[in-house]
Amino acid sequence: MRIDKLLWFLRFTKTRNLAQEWVAEGHIRRNGQRVERSSLHIGAGDILVLPLRQGVQVIRILALPARRGPASEAQSCYQVLDETAPSPLAALPMISATKGDLQP
Repeated sequence: MRIDKLLWFLRFTKTRNLAQEWVAEGHIRRNGQRVERSSLHIGAGDILVLPLRQGVQVIRILALPARRGPASEAQSCYQVLDETAPSPLAALPMISATKGDLQP
């Protein structure tokens, strides 16, 4: 199965087009090798390193999904091997400047 289709089926992206753009950025790895094409074939047993907004997630593909089903069905197709701690930047509250805040 193509990696872009797999990422969409496993609900890591909302659309297949977003999955293709994510792969094109070149930050995803399959079995230690950089993924550069969204047409790369992925099979059961492959290990993927996925840079997510909240941190990096390492997963093993247990089975290839037949469709884009509910989240519980998608999560049964992979096993999380290593999940890094959430990025401290993701936990920071948004700072909004009001009039006069930026004045010395």
